[in-house]
Amino acid sequence: MDRALHAKVAELDDGLHRLTLENGTRAVVKRRRRAPPGFFAMEAHGLKLLAATHTLRVPTVYAVDGQTLVIEDLGSGRPNAPAWERAGRCLAELHESTAAQFGLDRNGWCGDSPQTNTPMRDGWRFFAECRLLPQGRRAREAGRLEKADVDALERLCRELPERIPPQPASLVHGDLWTANLHACEDGELALIDAAAVHYGWAEADLAMLTLFGSPPAPFFAAYEAARGIDADWRSRAALYNLYHLLNHLNLFGEGYLGAVRAVLARR
Repeated sequence: MDRALHAKVAELDDGLHRLTLENGTRAVVKRRRRAPPGFFAMEAHGLKLLAATHTLRVPTVYAVDGQTLVIEDLGSGRPNAPAWERAGRCLAELHESTAAQFGLDRNGWCGDSPQTNTPMRDGWRFFAECRLLPQGRRAREAGRLEKADVDALERLCRELPERIPPQPASLVHGDLWTANLHACEDGELALIDAAAVHYGWAEADLAMLTLFGSPPAPFFAAYEAARGIDADWRSRAALYNLYHLLNHLNLFGEGYLGAVRAVLARR
């Protein structure tokens, strides 16, 4: 971060701020003096990984340090039906970027929760050992889950190969609830908040888009047509979203306990 920009952001409180850079460019500043070590560096890295696919729009990263991320200001608008369809096709294209292993070369963050990205060739093992089980054990240690809940979670993890079909390790956003599919000033849809980016199951990105609200039907229709798949992923959405429900249980409390238990009880 250059001196002029550093001086400007140093005066800002924690939170989101809009400012104009020296060259007249509009920017958004994400400021957090007590950010976990590596938090903003991982978000910047995730944005660059997504941008390198040349699919969905991603804000340009202008500067990053331990307390601050400065990115392009995309503005805010309202997407129309063609914009949703384009976004569906672009997400499908993004998910065609694959790797030999699940995970990433560094760990990330899902909200304020550390997210382990140990590379593994086995997607079921990765989802169990790097996603579900750490969240379940954290909740148990905090007294938010009972032993019977963790036993049910461990049983589900053993059953993952029977309940989730084989899939390649696709580049995924990793925290793709509807607010992270941002409508820009011109109505184009963009990906933001990318600290959870990794190589994982593409269906998990789709599933989270149905967890807290949902894009309109043309988005999913365009995605499914572009990838040549049907809507069977919806029958597995609850399994993928269990990770995010456990994370929310740990971050925000017992209001999510009923939803977690409902998934664990599904057969």
